[in-house]
Amino acid sequence: MKKILLALLVLPFISCTGPTNPNYEKNLATAQKLFTLHGEENLEAQLALLSEDMTMEPAAYGSKTLNKEAFGDLLKGYHMAFDEINFEANVWLPGTDEQGNLDGSVRTYGTWTGVSASSGIRLNLKSYHFFNFNAEGLIQQQGDFFDATGMMNATSIQEPVTTEE
Repeated sequence: MKKILLALLVLPFISCTGPTNPNYEKNLATAQKLFTLHGEENLEAQLALLSEDMTMEPAAYGSKTLNKEAFGDLLKGYHMAFDEINFEANVWLPGTDEQGNLDGSVRTYGTWTGVSASSGIRLNLKSYHFFNFNAEGLIQQQGDFFDATGMMNATSIQEPVTTEE
């Protein structure tokens, strides 16, 4: 009887690791690799991580959903606009489907740093990103949430405002 009581007391603590999705670790590595390649400005390798029919939700106000080609153009634009691009994740998290079940998707909160190629002004931008994957482990959907307009304003050279008297 003591053994049964001990087992009942210990069992909940042994199983506290919680449910997992078998694809999460592999998908996490892919999302992290996309950001590492972004810092290396390796566009071709970044595009190889994306499914052909992927969609991307950009952060810029009023932007429409992008396809793979347009997302590639956006990445190339960032490569041209910034040097020393780096993402420092505060946390990487597993995502869920509509019912709250772990689905292998990846979420992250963190900070982008870099230097504007045109102004030399340093970037320090907090952001949130999500990555959804297809059955082959390629990024099917990706989205960014940050102040894109503020980022561009903060890293551009501002002309002083003068008024004529």
